[in-house]
Amino acid sequence: MSAPASGAAARRNRWAVSFADLLLLLLAFFVLLQASGSRRDALLAQVSQQFGGRAMRQGVELRAAELFVPGEAMLSAQGQARLSRIAREYTRQPGGVELQSHGSDRARQRFDDWDLAAARLGAVARALRADGIAQDRLLIRGLDQADGRSGQGQRIAIAPGPLPRR
Repeated sequence: MSAPASGAAARRNRWAVSFADLLLLLLAFFVLLQASGSRRDALLAQVSQQFGGRAMRQGVELRAAELFVPGEAMLSAQGQARLSRIAREYTRQPGGVELQSHGSDRARQRFDDWDLAAARLGAVARALRADGIAQDRLLIRGLDQADGRSGQGQRIAIAPGPLPRR
């Protein structure tokens, strides 16, 4: 008599195996998402499109060497032109504009890593504001010099973000 009872219990608890499989798949997805690092935004956009969502707005990550005079926080003419093109794109979009700094610049002379990153973020924010992005839309976040991508130099990320709280 005990054999049929345990077989019935096994059939009733079969859902637990499916639920455990689902949880393992979710765990694997989040591990993959975390491991993707800099490709995270592109991965999230692709996942969103697969599930019928709209594509997420992508940000721009620029090498500081493309924008600034080496070791300084002064924009080069090429950097100013590049930021003007980016500003024109973001003035047409609603919402905030988030600025971040990643990595460090080994060519720095007068500044330490934090001072140079902060000064460069300020220069980018002033350039974007001069090209038509309202100051109340700009949000400066993150001075991450130890982001695990050493050897790539400092990078400035400009991405859609929330409106800053005032």
